[in-house]
Amino acid sequence: MTRTPPTLRTSDVRATGPTRRTVVLSTAGAAAALLAPSVAHAAAGKPQAVENLQPYASYWFPDSLPTGTPDPGAVWRSLKTWTPEGDADLAFNRSTVPLASRFTPVPVNTTARAGQARIDSLVSFAPTAANPSQGAATADYYALTHWAYIDELVFWGGSSGEGIVLAPNAPVVDAAHRNGVPVLGNIFLPPAAYGGQLQWTRDLVQKDSLGRFPIAEKLVRVATSYGFDGWFVNTETGGGDAALAAQMIAFLKELKRLGEPHGLRVNWYDSMVKSGAISWQDDLNAQNQDFFLAADSMFLNFNWTAEDLSSSGQLAQDLDRDRYELWAGIDVESNGWNTQVKWDAVIPSTGSHVTSFGFYRPEWTRNQLPAQTRTPGQFHAADDRFWTGESLDPAKPGGTWRAPASAVADRSTVSALPFGCSFNTGHGLKWYEGGAVRSDAAWNQLGLQDRLPGRRWVVRTTGSRPAVTLDFADAWRGGSSLLVSGTLNKPTTVELHATRLPLSSATVVELTQRVESGSVKVELGVALREPAKPGAPLTYSFLPAGTLSAGGWSKATVRLSSLGTGTVYGLAVRLSGSGAVKYRLGGLTVRDADEPVPAPSGLKVDKATADGQFRLSWQGASGRVRHYELYRVLKDGTRRFLTGTCANAAYVKGLTAAQGESAVTFELRAVGELFRTSSPVTATRPW
Repeated sequence: MTRTPPTLRTSDVRATGPTRRTVVLSTAGAAAALLAPSVAHAAAGKPQAVENLQPYASYWFPDSLPTGTPDPGAVWRSLKTWTPEGDADLAFNRSTVPLASRFTPVPVNTTARAGQARIDSLVSFAPTAANPSQGAATADYYALTHWAYIDELVFWGGSSGEGIVLAPNAPVVDAAHRNGVPVLGNIFLPPAAYGGQLQWTRDLVQKDSLGRFPIAEKLVRVATSYGFDGWFVNTETGGGDAALAAQMIAFLKELKRLGEPHGLRVNWYDSMVKSGAISWQDDLNAQNQDFFLAADSMFLNFNWTAEDLSSSGQLAQDLDRDRYELWAGIDVESNGWNTQVKWDAVIPSTGSHVTSFGFYRPEWTRNQLPAQTRTPGQFHAADDRFWTGESLDPAKPGGTWRAPASAVADRSTVSALPFGCSFNTGHGLKWYEGGAVRSDAAWNQLGLQDRLPGRRWVVRTTGSRPAVTLDFADAWRGGSSLLVSGTLNKPTTVELHATRLPLSSATVVELTQRVESGSVKVELGVALREPAKPGAPLTYSFLPAGTLSAGGWSKATVRLSSLGTGTVYGLAVRLSGSGAVKYRLGGLTVRDADEPVPAPSGLKVDKATADGQFRLSWQGASGRVRHYELYRVLKDGTRRFLTGTCANAAYVKGLTAAQGESAVTFELRAVGELFRTSSPVTATRPW
């Protein structure tokens, strides 16, 4: 059969007119100005060019560079000459959150299956060039939160005008790792129509005089230095021959061999075949099986049929490989949940799943909204529908779009104490601390995202179902809180985290909550056993957690000693009231004891510019730390939030001197799992 399928596309190939890059940067610059004091001094003398200290996510060409000039904002670099020691931005790009282990709860519905199909997600979070290393001053960001259904994330991107080997930026890796999801960098060898050059393929698989693959060695060193989990290899430049294909297979084997001691993965895209031609097969067969055998998994092109996947799964097993190491590609970039998918070919309603599947560009949930007016709330509403389904309740799946929650068992990492969640999504319109606004600037930093409930939202009531969402109008900490709004005419249980937490006589749960309208009786639900079968509900023991009327934030401390010892399998809140209510949950923590938070040390300003840019670094705390938060301290003692990071370095910009201020003072604190903060360390820099 002759196949002429679409290829995997880059998100930023020589666009004309305003690009997303310029929109993001202009928004970030405007928002950063909000961080500055209201009274400022103009610099004396003539304006002078200043160095741009902004660190960006890294990208390269394998070895040789293109002719001509880079795309605007891009810098051409050779991976072959890269070293960690010479990487000035490494401290900003290194992920420090280890990959968490996950468990699979009993599925909440009867159609989701454990141990079968898994999901690969190929996401372009930003353009290749000028992608800030540690977030930016805008809330308009693809703040992915449905990690419970994802088995692997590919940091998609690359273009011939910027670079074709991409390392994921640290916030994405930090958030993914916190939820047990590995992240792969991307190697995109573009078609000639997109500026691809066959020499770049030859550069990638070159051997040195000793027969080694120097670029494979560099790729492993990048992944281990930056803290991510391997590489997605997408070879689409035509003109190769059988010798080049054989060299590519040998390269993949070596990349896998070198990476295995570090837990790195290699994912191959269905593109090159053994003749060296680029010929998308849409299945696993004799033409591409050697590439699959050299890698850990393979992403099948999008035009597969039921017969293709059936034969592919069988061949994988015949080759002594797992059929679920094959990802059947589903292109949702243009139509999202309106995409026509042959679901029964990959995840049939009856019988075993045939293969795993992979979403190409699920950030459609954000991109399909009007760019100038979209809000974080609108994005999350769309993203919830994509991953959970039209019902917005994974316990009650349905609709024409076979959402992941209806087919793939969710997973969780909430298995050790202490545990805390402030329902922070990793972006927001403001920054809150203790319920007070500490910055009016919009922001995104995915590394600050909490481990959110994976099943959003299971609501059990015999009365009217209230709306449940992550809301950005108020928060206890970070940028968002859980909001339950609607009519409570019967007791309503909102399920939160699936857990495997140890229960002892000392275990305490603390809820930070408020009611904006109405009156609500709150009870904490604690499940002490798993359901007997998929689709059966958890059974909760309910403990009083306060009766609230409209007012400010308050804390309820619930001791679990009356429940004995064992394991906590789930947490929930049960709300009782009458009429229309608005209830917010801003924090949930579980502990056996308070843990002191160790402080960082040695905070210093490494570099500064006349236009208010600063690079800072410090020595990390000696004990367990969730992340660090950097504040500016004004003359009157007011603390203003600047940024947060899991790294030991931070960048801020747009700061100016306040009236009568001769120096700027920075304050850094470590934050623990229970959101307690350490004692501060400060640094001062004269203006």
